[in-house]
Amino acid sequence: MLREWPDTLAIRPRHGGVTDGHLLIIPKVHVADVAEDPSVSATTMLRAAELAAEAGDCNVITSRGPSATQTVRHLHLHLVPRADGDGLLLPWTTARPAER
Repeated sequence: MLREWPDTLAIRPRHGGVTDGHLLIIPKVHVADVAEDPSVSATTMLRAAELAAEAGDCNVITSRGPSATQTVRHLHLHLVPRADGDGLLLPWTTARPAER
């Protein structure tokens, strides 16, 4: 764990992430997605914003529902540090649109 607040955790993705410094910001209470509990979502975004202030250029991403690439049914935000020319295309799924 990289950081912990009373309500939220920041961890590295299990498989290393898509860029160096990629973090997941996760509420300690279970909510399925960003729309389920706006107050939990707001607090989770607050924690992500604190980390983004330290990260520099970055994407802060969450998804809601399978059509939006949500694969884990627990709210989580990705903080993805970016650099010019890093080659990362979003979303980072490997499936082409016709295969989804």
